[in-house]
Amino acid sequence: MSRNVPALPKAGGDRSKTDADPWARHHLVAALDYAREREYRGWDLYDGESSRVLRAMPMNNKWVNLVFQQTVRRSPVNIRPLLLVEQRRNFMGIALFAVANLRAYELTGQERFREDARELVDWLIENQSEGYHGFCGGHKHPLQRLSKRKYPNDPGIVGTTYAVKALLAAGEYIDPSYRDVALTAADFVFEDLEYSSHPAGARIKYNPVDNGDHYTLNANALGARLLMNLYDVAGEPRFREGARNILDYVAAQQTEEGGWMYRDPPESSHLSLDNFHNGFVIESLLRFQEISGTTRYAETLSDAVRFYRGLFTDDGAPWFDESNEYPRDVHSSAQGAVVFTMLGDREFARRLIEWAVRNLSNQKGAFYHEQHRHYTKRTTFMRWCQAWMAHGISRYLTSALE
Repeated sequence: MSRNVPALPKAGGDRSKTDADPWARHHLVAALDYAREREYRGWDLYDGESSRVLRAMPMNNKWVNLVFQQTVRRSPVNIRPLLLVEQRRNFMGIALFAVANLRAYELTGQERFREDARELVDWLIENQSEGYHGFCGGHKHPLQRLSKRKYPNDPGIVGTTYAVKALLAAGEYIDPSYRDVALTAADFVFEDLEYSSHPAGARIKYNPVDNGDHYTLNANALGARLLMNLYDVAGEPRFREGARNILDYVAAQQTEEGGWMYRDPPESSHLSLDNFHNGFVIESLLRFQEISGTTRYAETLSDAVRFYRGLFTDDGAPWFDESNEYPRDVHSSAQGAVVFTMLGDREFARRLIEWAVRNLSNQKGAFYHEQHRHYTKRTTFMRWCQAWMAHGISRYLTSALE
């Protein structure tokens, strides 16, 4: 792969470590510039119900909603323009962009990145979900499921976790008051997600509207990571205890292969041991050990990392899950870059980024959804593609400063 990308100029200060990888820094800035030019608005993976064609129909029918949503989701080409699907900001995507912009500011010293981050975290606060115990948020478009319908105000733990991460970063680089908002998210976890005891520890719901007949394992892990991030800044023992109890429950659900199914009980899962959700669990376990200074999950992590490494080829291509090579999803590349950076394997993290740039981008800033065996879905999703790759590349780059 050609790496004849001109080095970006220094913004001042001693940044010799980041200059060691101008290629990766170039692609981070290009990805952020792509999003910035579009005001961080775009299509999302499950946004079929944002079609103005659908909304113009004189009905609101569950099955029609599902047809639009799944047709848009599964089409090998992007039919959203034909169906007049609106491009919007996504709550989790904005959080990821805020974090990536603050990392770009740390890397370059360019004020434009910090100003963008300020606008984005303010947007998160203004667009948080209303009617809950603490700060929280979710996708800002309707989403039809077989069992129920989700609405733009419905929050979830995954989007909230990344939004809290963004607020805490803004508290460090912009204004400490953002941390005060982030700390209220603990009440959302304990109260609205019904934190409850389990024989193996404790668990939470994915979102407040879940009925409790299943629990999403990676979402539980991310909820624990949220609590540990809050513990890291506030030192509240309740946060650490809650995170430990949740991760004890998640660790107990580890399979013999070393990975995790999507849900507990396993038969309720619509996914097997898929790539990026397992990456979420590993990241959360690593974060607990990093902050707590313990090796509580060392054995669990040993098996998990061995399994997770097997979900990538030696040249950096991601498998979808333990049995299926395709589709190769850009989200898996981005999360893999985060995890292997945390594990200290920056060389392999960079290999994952290289593969994604080579196979799932136009190499000018836009990243694509996924590669199938015989074709590639060249749709750029603002959250799923752009935000996640900006997050993964920026995490890799800033690790050189640690």
